[in-house]
Amino acid sequence: MATKENDQIIKENNCETKMGFPCVLEAFKSIFETGSISNKCCGKLVVLGKVCHSALVKRTLENPLFKDLTPTTIIARSIQTWNNCLALIDSPSSSA
Repeated sequence: MATKENDQIIKENNCETKMGFPCVLEAFKSIFETGSISNKCCGKLVVLGKVCHSALVKRTLENPLFKDLTPTTIIARSIQTWNNCLALIDSPSSSA
């Protein structure tokens, strides 16, 4: 049920084609592992939009490969990454 909903959101919004693979990888590492996301990729993440960001994270969590991860931790990290990027992009001193 949830998987279909996330897949539909991702497809309808072209979520998978809006960010280049290097930035997808950076965002993934900042959420699912321990890594940071560059200013450039933060800009692309914000352009991608929160709907796509959330759907992609949730779909990844549904993948059996990630069954050992704690969803609450991952969701918290995804929100933190999103908020950090949003603050960075909104900051007048940033140069994207």
